[in-house]
Amino acid sequence: MKKLSIILTLTFLIIGATNNDTQAQILDEPPVDGLFEDGGGFINTKPVPYPPLRKADVMWERRIWRVIDMRQKMNQPFYYPVEPHNNWRSFIRVLLDALKEGSITAYDISPTDEFLVPLTYQEIINRQVDTMHKTFKRPYPPYDEFDSVIYTVFDATKVMRVRIKEDWYFDKQRSQMLVRIIGICPVMMKELGNEEFPEPLFWIYFPESRPILSKALVYNRHNDAMRLSYDDMFWKRMFNSFIYKESNVFDRKIAEYASGLDALYESERIKDELFRFEHELWEF
Repeated sequence: MKKLSIILTLTFLIIGATNNDTQAQILDEPPVDGLFEDGGGFINTKPVPYPPLRKADVMWERRIWRVIDMRQKMNQPFYYPVEPHNNWRSFIRVLLDALKEGSITAYDISPTDEFLVPLTYQEIINRQVDTMHKTFKRPYPPYDEFDSVIYTVFDATKVMRVRIKEDWYFDKQRSQMLVRIIGICPVMMKELGNEEFPEPLFWIYFPESRPILSKALVYNRHNDAMRLSYDDMFWKRMFNSFIYKESNVFDRKIAEYASGLDALYESERIKDELFRFEHELWEF
């Protein structure tokens, strides 16, 4: 009887020690989802600093507005993943999280696209909440009508475009044509009947957002080991876009004086003019 008691006591002690070791292992040593625990040390990266620039060295400058459509194949890394997981977040989710934390400032949309009126995160969300009153008819007798209220909340997956405001300039000190992005604007695509129309949400001062974008991972379709950030995507011009406006005396967009194929040709003309200007500087 004593032997049986001793055996049972030892068995319980071994089981208890095993459970404690298992729990300690789960709490102290979680599984590493990848080759490295810190994701390759990428999260703490800093944006590449701008090269120094003197006003006297800028001999030519032109402001350009572009649109990045995330539905295009090359621009899909800006849109996905729809649901955040691990260190991956969509571009609009990175901006919204930063606005919620107060790391960056959003500015209200103005006709001149200037950074004039700051907006809070809650103001941006409240503007997208829509209330609609509709009357429905019951499908069963007595087929009476009743009123209902439909609430539409903000849906980040409908943000499918990004507007860019940038300045192209020629630096005579370096003899280079360079570009700096000044602002970015997420655009939500809303449906009206069978058509959709863009609705810009807010402007972000791009230099202020670079420390946030440089820490946000973006999918690299060519190599998972080569880590990219959203700041890299803008810095290296790894996106496809079309021009919808250039600085002009009337301050009007291309869509205001051209449509269809004519608008597309006008956009290509402006883009070619930028490269032709730089090329002609080196003709002898």
